[in-house]
Amino acid sequence: MNIGMLLYPGLTQLDLTGPFELFHRVPDARVLLVWKDKAPIQSDSGMTIVPTTAMSDCPPLDVVFVPGGFGQVALMSDETVLAFLREHGKRARYVTSVCTGALLLGAAGLLEGYEATTHWAYVELLSSFSARYVQKRVVVDRNRITGGGVTAGLDFGLRVVSELAGEQVAKGIQLGLEYDPEPPYRSGHPNVADPALVEEVRRRMHERVERAADGLKARDV
Repeated sequence: MNIGMLLYPGLTQLDLTGPFELFHRVPDARVLLVWKDKAPIQSDSGMTIVPTTAMSDCPPLDVVFVPGGFGQVALMSDETVLAFLREHGKRARYVTSVCTGALLLGAAGLLEGYEATTHWAYVELLSSFSARYVQKRVVVDRNRITGGGVTAGLDFGLRVVSELAGEQVAKGIQLGLEYDPEPPYRSGHPNVADPALVEEVRRRMHERVERAADGLKARDV
């Protein structure tokens, strides 16, 4: 079983490493970290991650996975990446994402007519790709499985593991990782966080997206 996890400059490492920690424990699964080449990739936090497989050498995938991160902005019109996702997505058993990785799936035409979710600050963009936003931490619609922002990748990953290997395997992995969250604050979603804090965080996130877009424009001049 080949699970292909897309890497790209500026991804959010926990979007990737959370699900990775679950996926590599699936019996008989091979997890491939895929990018255009095998040069080290720097995440948006500065952590360096090394791809294991170049796109040109990637075998057929049973699971296609796309993480989010501010570097996603640069890939929305990257035909090499979008073509890779389309080609493997049409044959994969599952097409999946966490956070703004859903927007890349959308740009590749892989969410049209599907229910989906993404990071709460960007859910309004899903309709641009003819996807239907559902307010859930993990959304499953046929063979599309999408997770909300960042930490939702752990819940998402458990759901994918359950689909691939069964509920008992997923429960065992959850226990082995001691995933039994007990956050000190009730502030993890706009529905429960202080409204002023929600607006401040939303503003900061959209400013980062705008800076990423401005950087692309400057590069192309």
